Amino acid sequence: MVIRRSLHVLLCALVLGAAAAAQQDDRWRALEQQIERIYGGGEYALPRFGPARWLADGISYTIVERANGGSEIIKVDAATGARSVLISGAQLTPAGAKTPLSIADYVWSDDDSKVLLFTNTRKVWRQNTRGDYWVLNLRGGGLQKVGTTHPEASLMFAKFSPDATRVGYVRGNNIYVERLSDGQVTQLTRDGSETTINGTSDWVYEEEFGVRDGFRWSPDGRSVAYWQFDSTGVEIFSLINNTDTLYPVITRIPYPKAGTTNSAVRIGVISAAGGPTTWMQTEGDPRNTYLARLGWIDSNTVSIQQLNRQQNRNDFLSADVKTGAVKRIFRDESKQWVDVNEDVPWVDGGRTFLWQSEKGGWNQVYRVAREGGQGQLITKFSADVTDIAGFDEQAGFMYFRASPDNAGQRYLYRARLDGGSEPERVTPKDQPGTHRYDVSPNGKMAFHTWSQFERPPVMQVIELPSHKPLRALTDPSALAAKVAPLLNPAAEFFRIDIGGGVQLDGYMVKPSHFDATKRYPFITHVYGEPAGQTVNDSWGGNQLLFHRALAEAGYVVISIDNRGTPAPRGTEWRKVIYGTVGDLSSKDQAAAVRALMARHSFLDKDRVGVWGWSGGGTNTLNALFRFPDVYKVGVSVAPVPDQKLYDTIYQERYMGVPQENEAGYKIGSAINFAEGLQGKLMLIHGSGDDNVHVQGTEKLINRLVELGKPFDSMIYPNRSHSISEGPGTTPHVYKLIARYFYSNLPAGAR
Repeated sequence: MVIRRSLHVLLCALVLGAAAAAQQDDRWRALEQQIERIYGGGEYALPRFGPARWLADGISYTIVERANGGSEIIKVDAATGARSVLISGAQLTPAGAKTPLSIADYVWSDDDSKVLLFTNTRKVWRQNTRGDYWVLNLRGGGLQKVGTTHPEASLMFAKFSPDATRVGYVRGNNIYVERLSDGQVTQLTRDGSETTINGTSDWVYEEEFGVRDGFRWSPDGRSVAYWQFDSTGVEIFSLINNTDTLYPVITRIPYPKAGTTNSAVRIGVISAAGGPTTWMQTEGDPRNTYLARLGWIDSNTVSIQQLNRQQNRNDFLSADVKTGAVKRIFRDESKQWVDVNEDVPWVDGGRTFLWQSEKGGWNQVYRVAREGGQGQLITKFSADVTDIAGFDEQAGFMYFRASPDNAGQRYLYRARLDGGSEPERVTPKDQPGTHRYDVSPNGKMAFHTWSQFERPPVMQVIELPSHKPLRALTDPSALAAKVAPLLNPAAEFFRIDIGGGVQLDGYMVKPSHFDATKRYPFITHVYGEPAGQTVNDSWGGNQLLFHRALAEAGYVVISIDNRGTPAPRGTEWRKVIYGTVGDLSSKDQAAAVRALMARHSFLDKDRVGVWGWSGGGTNTLNALFRFPDVYKVGVSVAPVPDQKLYDTIYQERYMGVPQENEAGYKIGSAINFAEGLQGKLMLIHGSGDDNVHVQGTEKLINRLVELGKPFDSMIYPNRSHSISEGPGTTPHVYKLIARYFYSNLPAGAR
């Protein structure tokens, strides 16, 4: 009898165990299938609009549409939607060709009489591409190819002269000008080489300052201003491709790591007809200052933004193009760092310019006279300006985005250019979320995009300043209906107190079968560095759907913005992280997780995971190594385990030069805390990552091996920082992340 009862109990246990295992298998299969739908087939792709280009009249725009195997350009009345074929496929068909050109990008001349077409593109590296350029003259000139004396697909950054009679372009690190009337080509620079770069940029300027197109026509078209980089002395980083050919192929990239030698950079002005270059006489060692922006004030004067090596001072300079003599107009400085002004708009007929500065404790806009001075504040409120959106200079207004009350949202405001009153909100009060605007040249209309974290974006044309909708540009209703069943219960935004008067913003996603009386494992998604926020009330896209899939498998998913992220919460909030990147961020994140566990009994303190990419991968390491009592499982994608391995401009901006902050670099680098690893760790990296090199992950692997720490790793051959190249790569990455959590952080309520 006892034996029979024991057998019965054992049989029941086996049956229940098998049922539980089957349920787990079903959950995993459902999770895996959903990831494939998200990343493998484009099932949740947004409806597209554009890219669109406003025409100079400010009331119409153009878009490219597919036609007969190529492209055609459509002109649209912005207010009514009335369409007409502005450039037909026939007009875009070269002589002897059967199909129109396939347009990758296009630019209108200032008078809208010509269009410059970019086609037949080839990737150079990262975001730079080369290809072929064609000009179509809408006033009877027909279609002509630019650069016919050069090899196919070898031109970069072509642009019209102001009068559209010539086109300038870069090839082989030299600048050329071609006259359209007869095809005559003038080579402006002749010293371009692997180490002398004219008219484009080196790796670090491209990545961190966004400098790619490296020359500028003067307003009168007589001169060209350009950057020149001398990368001699910059150490070479080699990427090894072991898989595409029988023997390895090595790509060599001059890459300045923190504390090492930068390119020597200078700015010159040369006649568009050729001749000697006049070099602008900026002060300081050209390897230890940065010339981050270049523009024209008038045909005799260029403007330059020059930063010191520490990037805590930005001088706005004017330079005489005939003599090279330089004068400082405005200085922006800080005890931590200052940001480059993406654009410096000139107003009042070129007598004044607008400058964004944090000198008053907020990121605000000042109007400064060309002669210099401290400037007049025109955004007179206690809030951050996140970006300038456009102008209606005739009416005397600047449009900009801000969000004084919610750091994860963005709204349109306008301020008087004379600073005569406080800014006024333009976005309606009944539209919470994130709003983006592409304002027309005359400031009377805009392309408006509105979304929320779980509301796909809708695009429309609006009238300004009334914000009156004129017509819809996209209809997201089909996508909204498709994702609606996945978004239950709604995501929750919260603010958590971590002590010391510090409150952090976050969001939480729960399973649809959530039961507050039970305990759930939870996964935190982290970034945590000055380059980005994760807690944004804007459409979460595929990453939101990935987190929703994890939640449905039995997890709570949380994300938190620590201090030092670029949230519009004031200068002190953002810059408190200076010199302590990695240290302060991980402390804030761990404190927030502890506070959330104290607040919510349904969060299981024994089942806490963390994951992130790039800076988020770094902070995943910081979490596991520094706080093993909090975090049990982590997935770190493309991390920087040692801050000395990343580039000069980014790392030194937020940490200072390593030689001046040795202790900060040591305490900020996760590799120095690897002995703290107690939980499960998965390292993921692409071997072809030219941005965050796999070198750092390999050095960390060596350290973990030395310490005898168990861990897991996955290297994707030849993939870049996005780990997206090659069929099947993206869904594979996300399935790997999900599987690691599912295998090591038991899902489901208890």
